[in-house]
Amino acid sequence: MHSPGGSPLDGTSSSFTTPSKRKPAVATGTHSRQHSDHLSSGPDQKRAKLNNPSDPVHLRMSKVLGKRPELVDLTKPPTAFQPHKGAKKLVIKNLRTTSRVSDLDKYYDVTKQELLDALQAIFEQKQPRQPLERLYRGVEDLCRHGDERELYKKLQERCEFYLRNNLHRSIMAEAGPSNVDVLRSTYKHWVIWNAQSTRIRSIFSYLNQSFLLRSKEFPQINDMAIMLFRRTVFTTSHSGINTGAKSLAGMCDLVDYDRRGDTQFDPALLRDSISMLNVLTIYGKSFEPRFLETSRLYFEEFAEEQSATSLKNYISSCERLLAREDYRCNAYNFESTTKRQLMDDAHTILIERYSDKLLDSGSITRLLDEKAVESMKALYDLLRLSGIQKRLRQPWEEYIKAAGSEIVKDTSRADEMVLRLLEFRRVLDIMIRDAFNRDDEFTYSMRQAFGSFINDRKILSAWKNGASKVGEMIAKYIDMLLRGGLKTLPKSLLSDIKDRVDAEQSGQASTADEDAELDRQLDQALELFRFIEGKDVFEAFYKQDLARRLLMGRSASADAERSMLAKLKNECGSNFTHNLEQMFKDQQIARDEMVSYKSWCEGNGHAKSNMDLNVNILSAAAWPTYPDTQLSLPDDVAAQIERFEAYYINKHTGRRLKWKHSLAHCVVKARFNKGPKELLVSAFQAVVLTLFNQIEDKPDGFLTYQQISENTGLSGPDLDRTLQSLACGKVRVLTKHPKGRDVNPTDTFTVNKAFADPKYRVKINQIQLKETKEENEETHERVVQDRQFECQAAIVRIMKSRKTMTHANLVAEVINQTKSRGAIEPAEIKKNIEKLIEKDYLEREGGSYTYLA
Repeated sequence: MHSPGGSPLDGTSSSFTTPSKRKPAVATGTHSRQHSDHLSSGPDQKRAKLNNPSDPVHLRMSKVLGKRPELVDLTKPPTAFQPHKGAKKLVIKNLRTTSRVSDLDKYYDVTKQELLDALQAIFEQKQPRQPLERLYRGVEDLCRHGDERELYKKLQERCEFYLRNNLHRSIMAEAGPSNVDVLRSTYKHWVIWNAQSTRIRSIFSYLNQSFLLRSKEFPQINDMAIMLFRRTVFTTSHSGINTGAKSLAGMCDLVDYDRRGDTQFDPALLRDSISMLNVLTIYGKSFEPRFLETSRLYFEEFAEEQSATSLKNYISSCERLLAREDYRCNAYNFESTTKRQLMDDAHTILIERYSDKLLDSGSITRLLDEKAVESMKALYDLLRLSGIQKRLRQPWEEYIKAAGSEIVKDTSRADEMVLRLLEFRRVLDIMIRDAFNRDDEFTYSMRQAFGSFINDRKILSAWKNGASKVGEMIAKYIDMLLRGGLKTLPKSLLSDIKDRVDAEQSGQASTADEDAELDRQLDQALELFRFIEGKDVFEAFYKQDLARRLLMGRSASADAERSMLAKLKNECGSNFTHNLEQMFKDQQIARDEMVSYKSWCEGNGHAKSNMDLNVNILSAAAWPTYPDTQLSLPDDVAAQIERFEAYYINKHTGRRLKWKHSLAHCVVKARFNKGPKELLVSAFQAVVLTLFNQIEDKPDGFLTYQQISENTGLSGPDLDRTLQSLACGKVRVLTKHPKGRDVNPTDTFTVNKAFADPKYRVKINQIQLKETKEENEETHERVVQDRQFECQAAIVRIMKSRKTMTHANLVAEVINQTKSRGAIEPAEIKKNIEKLIEKDYLEREGGSYTYLA
């Protein structure tokens, strides 16, 4: 300490002593800059001296430094002895003259009272009079003084007193008569208490951090606030009124309002109330059991009410209810355990208890008949929630068998059988894809049901040919598809967008391509073909139809023909398609033969005829058998045929040709009043038409039925069908007298010179592509005969390998070996065994048969 005006250093000083090399100190940076402005720059300039008394900077520094000497000798050590200054005076300000203990006690008492006043202000939702920082410091001082335990107990007592006597009474005072009003008031005061506890926690945060955080005896302030509110509002009853129970009931009432579409529903209050219960940790113990119980009662009431309606309405109502329950649980922050138990209860009550209604065959049949994909999807999803979707398979199979049986035994719509079956199958495929989520079990059930009704002998007994009818109709459907292409199909069978997407994802050609779509339709037909047991019937009719398409040149696509042949070969093996493949080879050989024949004609000097002959040489073993028909050909046609036959026999020694005129077709040029036309006709039609050239000069020339028969060699049904196609069909190039749809032996015919058609080439030979009733019966009879031969061959094959077998074992083995070609009745097998015994292939010994080598 030194007196004012005294120098801090001791020793002599003189302004004339040698200046120190140390730069003189300046007062501030500003002064330094001002002084440096008077200095000149340059390397040779000397430093300016600061001992000029007139310098304003010097004067200011003197005032600041007092009477300090301008130069100080720092070589001498400083000393406290100052003989010229005298004694120093020590002054102590604010010196306490009393004890500090009483002052500290008074400070702590004042601090405690300030904190209590602050709590009261917070409870009254006012701002404390003391700054929050001062209150925080007061808590810190009390804790450091060791009063933390007393401070916490006092805080707890005040909070508990406030909640019990102020806040709870306020809740009841503001609550209305309903449970929802009590809940609304409770949540409002919970928000108030939450804000108050936050303010309290900020003031007493030092107590929280220094004492409560490490204490196992007392909870932290936030936990204490939650515990006190829970105990006061939700646990304890006041005046016989339990606000907590009424609040929980109010939450259940809100959910009920939402379920019933009541306008009193308050979504924000429900969401906030659930959050409040989660904070208070009473959600699982108090609210969840009450909520689940009321929900179960509601589900039971809902199910009983809706079960009186139709299945479709019940499914849609349950679907909407479950969707709404799921949405509510997610939107209003219900616990995941609550949602799981709630949905389980709903599934048990709505689905499992009413499974008999959901799986009622009659109701499901109506849904499937209506093609209600959405309703079936909802039903499947409902059943899957309870894990009982597999029980839907039984009514599903029953429906398929019943509906399929009705199609198969409908004799009035025989031509539409396969088309209707495919449409039915298409509906079922869409149902599996869109409603059953591509469940393989339902696909398997569908195939089982199809195989059942397609081969059910009781169902097929409605047909004269029994089990052979389905195979025949499938062959005819494929024939229609290969002749006419996709234009012959209804739109309902064509692929939709989902089918195209699936095809592209599986790496197949998109069904938007016409060839790919045709290939898909052939696959659909093969799906039915796989179900039938009488594949020999299919083979016979397919072979017959294929022959017509090849010989008449009526295939829509050669690629489709070969694709179908490859599919059949892959499905049934090479033995099944051997003859079919030979038919295609014969076509190619015939084309090569005609090229060779024309070259031979040119080389032998035969004059070029105005008629172009084309002959198909067919191997009799591969092609169907056709009846021989007598036909009187025109002279020029007969001459061409004789020339070709001479050429062929000369070239292929030992071969013999049989002409099948019923399969021949040709193009005839005709002149009518409105212009010339080209008529595409069969050989029978062409022979009949050329007869009218002989009476062309007669003005009223006509030919009688008898004259036509004598000159063509045709008679009976062949002649009737030919004349009917020329005079009674859509294209009438002849006129029948008298007019009518049936041809009689007394009718006469003339050329219809007024015939007109927009096309230059007109097709009239459609009759050749149609199968007659007689041909159909002959094909079936031929199949039956072939089955007898196959049965006998199988018996001999089996006995040759086994030598001895009982009757039952032999019959079972024969059925097993022949089922792929066609089912044979046990009675038919027994007859064939008797025939083989007569032919000495077998002999009967007791109850068994022995093979005779």
